[in-house]
Amino acid sequence: MNQEAKNQINGAEILVRALAEEGVEHVFGYPGGALLYVYDAIFKQDKFQHILVRHEQAAVHAADAYSRSSHKIGVALVTSGPGVTNAVTGLSTAYMDSIPMVVISGQVSSNVIGQDAFQECDTVGITRPCVKHNFLVKDVRDLALTIKKAFYIAKTGRPGPVLVDIPKDISMHKCVYDYPKEIEMRSYKPVDKGHSGQIRKAVQLLLQAERPMIYAGGGVILANAAPELNRFVDKLGFPCTTTLMGLGGYRASSEHYVGMPGMHGTYEANMAMQHCDVLIAIGARFDDRVIGNPRHFSAHPRKIIHVDIDPSSISKRVKVDIPIVGNVKDVLIEFLAQLDAAEAKVNARPLADWWRQVNTWRERECLKYPSSSLVIKPQSVVEKVWELTKGDAFITSDVGQHQMWAAQYYRFDKPRRWLNSGGLGTMGVGLPYAMGVQMANPGATVACITGEGSIQMCIQELATCKQYNLTPKIILLNNRFLGMVRQWQEIDYGGRYAESYMDSLPDFSRLAEAYGHVGMKIENPADVDGALKDAFGMKDKLVFMNFITDQSENVWPMVKAGKGLTEMLLGAEDL
Repeated sequence: MNQEAKNQINGAEILVRALAEEGVEHVFGYPGGALLYVYDAIFKQDKFQHILVRHEQAAVHAADAYSRSSHKIGVALVTSGPGVTNAVTGLSTAYMDSIPMVVISGQVSSNVIGQDAFQECDTVGITRPCVKHNFLVKDVRDLALTIKKAFYIAKTGRPGPVLVDIPKDISMHKCVYDYPKEIEMRSYKPVDKGHSGQIRKAVQLLLQAERPMIYAGGGVILANAAPELNRFVDKLGFPCTTTLMGLGGYRASSEHYVGMPGMHGTYEANMAMQHCDVLIAIGARFDDRVIGNPRHFSAHPRKIIHVDIDPSSISKRVKVDIPIVGNVKDVLIEFLAQLDAAEAKVNARPLADWWRQVNTWRERECLKYPSSSLVIKPQSVVEKVWELTKGDAFITSDVGQHQMWAAQYYRFDKPRRWLNSGGLGTMGVGLPYAMGVQMANPGATVACITGEGSIQMCIQELATCKQYNLTPKIILLNNRFLGMVRQWQEIDYGGRYAESYMDSLPDFSRLAEAYGHVGMKIENPADVDGALKDAFGMKDKLVFMNFITDQSENVWPMVKAGKGLTEMLLGAEDL
């Protein structure tokens, strides 16, 4: 055997070594026939830990949350056929929210691709619409470079999930391992720096504004630009709103913060968004849940500055006046430098008048809700969690009413502490998100706020938590309904609750105990505080708290679909 042959390793070993070189510490996955060489190579290495989930969807969600809650790239591993199709929901979820992630999928051997082989599906075709990019590896000599490209594409420019499909024979073929230190792709050149001239124009416009507004989104979180955004807002003294995806990008405890905008945003945020004369959008995309009806939004004249890494997002739904393409962090640094250099002053007197108007809107206290000594109010549970954790916990949520209450009543001062499916609205993410967060942030306080519909979609992951000693606190706001569906049915469908009532729910506390965890059932409002203190005091245990909450409670304010931001319903009295 010649020296080159001695230095050769198989594709599975190449993959494992490449992941180690990328600094991967955890891989979430589920084995299958097309991946057995890969799992054999994982068994032989000690550079990263594999986390065995109970469903491929959970593997991708956990990897997604791993990325969202840290500066690392989450990695998931799924087998061919149903393994891939089970992963599509997780890929779509990450794609909609621009989350960097690498998913490795097994594929049938190259010689039988296209012949309807056992557990074959067209992975590249199926996933193409819901990934930033995907690869099918056809030669083992291309595998190392492909992995390098996957990580590079996932984390640069507008981030997103990248999938690498590896046929089984590629994982067993051999070649010399050669992993590139740097990567350059002629066809992929993302822009980071914003145009200085455009930024100068934007600065002048902001300083002249009489009714300015800062609207920040998830791009601030993804770009690690929260420190710069906080300095920017504080320096200018303008009102600031952050989207559902941007919560924590600017601290909620600041007097400049007016809450979340949009469908379930605050009255003051929506009114300020609509009536400002200069709006700067930073890492946000004017989606339908934020601005409502675009025609209504555009009917009020204002100048718009839009900062985004993705040029296709600018003027996509709303025409803007000053587009700035670039990485949010780099652009904000340039904004601050220009403001400092010019020793710029804001338009003080009109700004003071504007703040008086904003504070008048604040006086509506749109998030106020009636207290009760008879039934648990879901909002009060979230508020108690915020008080108990001092706002320092990682909060994951599923999708529905509980998600909105968590966003409204847990006041985030730090980035990457709030994890939810914003764009796709995926039920079932909460528990696997909590798993991914805890693996990326060992020792942190993690809570999953969920509903009785959502939690059952990935509840099998309680077994994964048991196996790996993961100890998130599960806070189930149980109103025995698919709550958001019921709310819409009440408002728009004459109270006809078609298939939204959950009339065969399990005993969640006993179910949690069956998985080896601690279960609690809380029905009395007087017991809420004590139960939460007990649960968060059990640092080494997963505690599943089943809070039986008010069935009739709705999420207010609300902007109905097709309506404008100023056409808010502040409560049932507005129906």
